[in-house]
Amino acid sequence: MKLVVKEMSVSEEQITKLFKARRTVVQMLWDRGYSVDDSDIKMTRQQFIQKFGDNVHLKRDDLLILCNKGDAPTDQIYVFFPAEQKVGVPMEAELLTNITEHMFVPKHTVLKDQEKKELLEKYRVKETQLPRILVSDPVARYYGMKHGQVVKITRESKTADTYDTYRYAV
Repeated sequence: MKLVVKEMSVSEEQITKLFKARRTVVQMLWDRGYSVDDSDIKMTRQQFIQKFGDNVHLKRDDLLILCNKGDAPTDQIYVFFPAEQKVGVPMEAELLTNITEHMFVPKHTVLKDQEKKELLEKYRVKETQLPRILVSDPVARYYGMKHGQVVKITRESKTADTYDTYRYAV
């Protein structure tokens, strides 16, 4: 008796979705200050297939990403692509496009603690007096904002070139 093991085939559409989701995750990690290989940021779909396999050999386990935040070797993140949806894990559909690259989404910059302190002193306000942004907001989720952080939003203006607004994460 001969046992034949057949690998599960992944459709071209699924390969494209995984490529786009992984590309967005790599960009998100870069935007959050993690050290990401330049080759991962600039990876094309063809390079993705060469690195991770075609529709017969592509395994989600091979797509994992492990990187450090800045120069801190102890501050690491491990990203994986589960086959089934997990609670608290962004759905792949949410990662198909990088929302920060959309033409109607202004530039967001999460302030460091010192920058937040200087902002509050400059305008003589308490953090709770700032306009709010929900931590569930898509852009806040993209940057991994936590309650109490402040984000600077830079918008284009016809009269002032650009202007900045600030939001307190709740």
